[in-house]
Amino acid sequence: MKTIILAAGTSSRLRPLTDQIPKCLLDVGGKTILGRALENLQDHDIKDVVLVTGYLEGRIRRFVRKNFPHMNVEFLSNELYASTNNIYSLWMTRDLIRGHSILLLDSDIIFDGNIIDLLLESGHDDCLAVRTGVSLGHEEIKVRVDILGRVMEIGKEVPPEVALGESIGIEKFGQKSTEELFAELDRMIQVEGKVKIFYEAAFQRIIDNGHRPFAVDTGTLACIEIDTIEDLESARGMLNRLSAR
Repeated sequence: MKTIILAAGTSSRLRPLTDQIPKCLLDVGGKTILGRALENLQDHDIKDVVLVTGYLEGRIRRFVRKNFPHMNVEFLSNELYASTNNIYSLWMTRDLIRGHSILLLDSDIIFDGNIIDLLLESGHDDCLAVRTGVSLGHEEIKVRVDILGRVMEIGKEVPPEVALGESIGIEKFGQKSTEELFAELDRMIQVEGKVKIFYEAAFQRIIDNGHRPFAVDTGTLACIEIDTIEDLESARGMLNRLSAR
């Protein structure tokens, strides 16, 4: 298995905090967002990582090389980071992950490492982490499932009233499904030119073609995606509450 981490974006909604620091290197509770994610991977003996960088990428690469020298991190540079979205960064990894199953992480998530266990021990080749029991609006990537817990619809457009919860940006795909996903990414990027959308659109394509990844409920395990200054403060508060227990 290889892990893909996408960290190319400019994070404009967090400016001025991200004028000189990429979002994944912002301090949250004494550690960077990316550092916490890499520690979670190390704790699970996951060492093969493909990291896609772009905005202020030199800072990210120096951070990883200095603090995680024993991890096998392959860097890819998305030089079009300012004009593309994460679907393009994901597509860029195609040659490095060929023949492997994958664990896919967004680089802006603070999450309990036990969520990785939930995915790895789910019994499903293909699954994604879903946070339930939270208020949902337009901005969240939401999922709708069938009675077996298989994902039928994913995206911001899913009506909150029919959604199981929020996809938090941690997914696992087996080798066969990874091949199918990247074949769809090839079509979307190279044929259709869909470089400015979220990668969940590719998930929806393979779901529409009969693929059925499972939703894995994260339960009470801590997780939060950081897009805004309000999210950053919420994450710090969450970590403070956890450390006080």
